[in-house]
Amino acid sequence: MTVCGLVKTSQEPVPLQSISVDVVVQGFVADVVSELRYKNEEKNPVEVTFVFPLDDEAAVYAFEGLIGGTRIEAQIREKKEAQQEYEDALSEGREAFLLERETNTSDIFTCSLGNLPPSEEATLKLRYVQALAPEPDGAVRFVLPAVLNPRYEPHGSDKNTVTKSIPRVPQGKLPYTLGLCATLESSHGINRVESKCTLEPLRYTVEDHTAAKVSLAEGHQFDRDVELLIYYEEVHKPSAILEAGKPGAASGSLMGDPALLVTLYPSLQCAPKPGLSATGEFLFLLDRSGSMDCSSDYNIPDAPQRIQSAKETLILLLKSLPLGCFFNIYGFGSTYDSFYPQSVEYTQQTMSESLQRVKDLGADLGGTEILQPLKAIYSQPCREGHPRQLFVFTDGEVSNTDQVIAEVQRHSTSHRCFSFGIGEGASTALIKGIARAAGGSAEFITGKERMQAKALQSLKKALQPAATGISLRWDLPSGLEAVLVGSGPQVIFEGQRSLIYAQIRGQHQSSVASGGSVVLQYNFQGQTFTDTVEFPLQAEERDRLPVHRLAARALLQDLEGAGEKEEEKQRLALQTSLSSGVVCSQTAYIGVNTEKGQPVQGPLIHRDVPLSHYQGAMIKKRCPRSAPGIFMAQCAPMPKAYSVTLNDCAVYEGSSGQRRKLRGGGRARASPDISLKGVPLRTSHARAFVAEEMEEPTPKKEESPLLRLVSLQNADGSWVLDSSLASLLGLNEAEITSKTPEQVAPNVWATVLAILWLHSNAAEQRDEWELLEGKALHWLQATAGSRLADCVKTGNAVLGSSVSPQTLGL
Repeated sequence: MTVCGLVKTSQEPVPLQSISVDVVVQGFVADVVSELRYKNEEKNPVEVTFVFPLDDEAAVYAFEGLIGGTRIEAQIREKKEAQQEYEDALSEGREAFLLERETNTSDIFTCSLGNLPPSEEATLKLRYVQALAPEPDGAVRFVLPAVLNPRYEPHGSDKNTVTKSIPRVPQGKLPYTLGLCATLESSHGINRVESKCTLEPLRYTVEDHTAAKVSLAEGHQFDRDVELLIYYEEVHKPSAILEAGKPGAASGSLMGDPALLVTLYPSLQCAPKPGLSATGEFLFLLDRSGSMDCSSDYNIPDAPQRIQSAKETLILLLKSLPLGCFFNIYGFGSTYDSFYPQSVEYTQQTMSESLQRVKDLGADLGGTEILQPLKAIYSQPCREGHPRQLFVFTDGEVSNTDQVIAEVQRHSTSHRCFSFGIGEGASTALIKGIARAAGGSAEFITGKERMQAKALQSLKKALQPAATGISLRWDLPSGLEAVLVGSGPQVIFEGQRSLIYAQIRGQHQSSVASGGSVVLQYNFQGQTFTDTVEFPLQAEERDRLPVHRLAARALLQDLEGAGEKEEEKQRLALQTSLSSGVVCSQTAYIGVNTEKGQPVQGPLIHRDVPLSHYQGAMIKKRCPRSAPGIFMAQCAPMPKAYSVTLNDCAVYEGSSGQRRKLRGGGRARASPDISLKGVPLRTSHARAFVAEEMEEPTPKKEESPLLRLVSLQNADGSWVLDSSLASLLGLNEAEITSKTPEQVAPNVWATVLAILWLHSNAAEQRDEWELLEGKALHWLQATAGSRLADCVKTGNAVLGSSVSPQTLGL
């Protein structure tokens, strides 16, 4: 297992002094400048490397540094050429930079700083542009990630990657701070900004609230992701930005022509009808690696365990499926398993069996190898008349991200994929990549966010048809034409935004200022919808060209997509990368200082920059007293250094599910103030584990009343009138039975009471039980008919609630 972090080399730290970030957010686009300053306090020169995470939809376009008073501006080159220049510079004792994308993934970039002289400071400035996604409530989300989760190496993969181990320091003791200032712009108005971090008050810079500034409060410790949730006034209204081309760039080229960005975030307002559609094959692929046993956020005391949240989510998803569909549940880690050899029909029996098995699941399958279970799923033939919908839940990352995405894309015509990243640092390349490859959507769950609401929202998308037949019609003055950049959206879901890039080519024939427009047309549930976006043809002059960079990123994603790479596509990708400054798999940034005549004296020494304990990480340490291949699994924060005595440890050997206890059986004893320095980290998956606990296990939380009620629901949507339901309602079974309305069956009465309880006691979690209620109401209308209104009235009296029949659609 490889740990990826903010700053990366090996062994001991080079202190990072400060991080300063300036971001401009315009609609759904963020343009970011990040400056990092650190100092070599050693008496010898060191070679240092900076490893940092970026969102999958981000594009690096500029990089520069200041080392010991000498400025170096990087230039983009073909990767082989850049690597050779870097190696030549180091061998001659000159300072150098090398910035490149890590092999097999797009959300890790590495910056090799080269030789940093003693007592000298190094300041790095990185510029990138990023497309932002909305949350379920419409907030546009910008995240500055503090650190990524461990990057797991699948069995047999090449271990020689750029990501190694990073030293950790106690929370609150970071030797550097972060300052962030954000400028916000929206033609539709800015309502407010929210964050888990402490912010200075929002300041509007114009009277109509279309521009504002916000910043982090002073003294922020960069010990968690920095997240800004930006709420616009009319977020669903389509918009357009026309950006002037780069001065001096050739007309007709991507960077020379004006670039247009059209943002679409339609509100389709069409709820699915669960009881009416029994079609679909629903496959749930759950990460059961060791890190899923960790808290989703150790900075939040009562944040849920990842595996527990996933299990509760699976229960809600199972209960929300329509009768007659097909389903199966897979778990994966170093190995994988499934509930059934192939998907089974959703009945009362299969639902009940699966529900019990979900409750017994644990984070016990080792590493994170997702490619093999995906191949196993795709090897199963699709069912005629039951479109396949795949749901993937994971907190980790893999080093073969591109292979995983390619596998999903190879089967994109036969299914949709909905993916969920759990915990801070989940790989955006993996989560967004597989969803994009198969026409689904991606969600990220951090901190105390409830996974259930986002998962149920995706299930609603899976139960309803997507908007298809998407077409664009341009209306431009004579002499101008719009040329689409990239493939454009192929599918649109409720709650999903689409970004469309185009070049505006040609010469405007008239001297009179005029505008253009684009009409988007799409089909949804038998209806045709249109959205018209108008825009002025006076292009905005922007030095940093964020729209052009994102257009280049979109084009590069298409050109470097899954499958065999054609020579012509590779040539165009290289040309696009070199002209736009957006790094791709074939390019890298190189900057060499040639001003100093004297080579750096003294031996090169590697040093690491410390990070706060990333408690979500799964750190595997070699057991000092065990046989080779035996490891300890650590998933908790270590406020002090510990040594571990293995006298009472349970030591196991072999894969999960077939482990053989070697010795011991109790808890590990931890002794504070004894350094673990020098204990090596394992860089591949462990073949065995020792359970190491730093504190008493947290008592198992009692199941929530909502989950208890959901667990009692039958597959057809009904509830049974029994003591379990009565207890949850705060009554006894005899009391409920005695108040059953005349000529009403017990299960009808029980189902009405359960629905009333949901409206009265779990209204804030409506997104989680809306599909359950829809299934129950469909069953009631087919079973009880005209007696329903009377049942609701009597039920309100029994429960002391006041839910009107109209609220239930009666």
